[in-house]
Amino acid sequence: MIHAPRVAAVAVAALLTVGLAACSSSSTPEAQSADGDWTPVTIEHALGTTTIESKPDRVATVNWANQEVPLALGVVPVGMAAANFGDDDGDGVLPWVQQKLEDLDAPTPVLFDETDGVDFEAVADTDPDVILAAYSGLTQEDYDQLSEIAPVVAYPDTAWGTPWRDMIEVSSTALGMGDEGRQLITDLDRQIDESVANHPDIAGKSAMFLTHIDTTNLSEVSFYTTHDTRTMFFEDLGMTTPASVAAASAETDKFSLTRSAEQADAFNDVDIIVTYGGDELTNALKADPLLSQMPAVVNNSIVSLPTDGPIGTASNPTPLSISWVLDDYLDRLDQAADQAQ
Repeated sequence: MIHAPRVAAVAVAALLTVGLAACSSSSTPEAQSADGDWTPVTIEHALGTTTIESKPDRVATVNWANQEVPLALGVVPVGMAAANFGDDDGDGVLPWVQQKLEDLDAPTPVLFDETDGVDFEAVADTDPDVILAAYSGLTQEDYDQLSEIAPVVAYPDTAWGTPWRDMIEVSSTALGMGDEGRQLITDLDRQIDESVANHPDIAGKSAMFLTHIDTTNLSEVSFYTTHDTRTMFFEDLGMTTPASVAAASAETDKFSLTRSAEQADAFNDVDIIVTYGGDELTNALKADPLLSQMPAVVNNSIVSLPTDGPIGTASNPTPLSISWVLDDYLDRLDQAADQAQ
């Protein structure tokens, strides 16, 4: 199976290779001697250019899921953002992250409360050598302030739009573990392909991911565009993007769009709808005079994920959540595919 998002990962790898070559000629003898064979790493990203002069031992991560790359590579961060949605037991750590910490026999890192944004003071208190935020929504102001604490690796292109492979590529390079990162990508790709092979009914089915829907007001519906990683994940699973969603996405760089329910017939090419909610949502869609005419609703080809649970959260693929959710998610998609005509 060929995964379209892998093209982006290759592009990022090429960019990072250029950065490494460029900075190796200007690296200082002091930096090299202090860290053995470490060569300073330069990474270009959407908010600037970051050079990591010495091997980072104390790694902090901010914003969603950035702790997962170092953990997957056996590096326990000194601090990471507390989970603020999808946390089933309220401890600030998602189950796949907790599982990895247990596998590494490691205590929970310092948890940064990002309810009101990045907690700069808490990050500074962990005394990091590098701050990873390859999948994030950092503003330029956030980045500049964090850069006063330690070198910051921000998202390569679009806020909240970094595919999981690029997350791994960027963060593993920043840690001097590029080879290990590429092996991790290979291992996850193999796992995805093996699991998808056991669910042939979803192959080629078109899928649309609706965002959280207000069942009391269905005059408008919102959906994730092709710039969002949830939608990108469909292609990893052998599914396709409906032409209607692709066309709407081509007109924007936003990760979601809203359309009037009166335009619902534009999405007649959608085989499967994935969304957040439960029976109440499904029943509301079926009862609505406009949305009920969508073929996916007529056929009951709807995957309704828990709004606040970890399964719904993991539909946004990240390096550790993929293995945790993959078979369950595919089973749900399979059931919806069975209903599609």
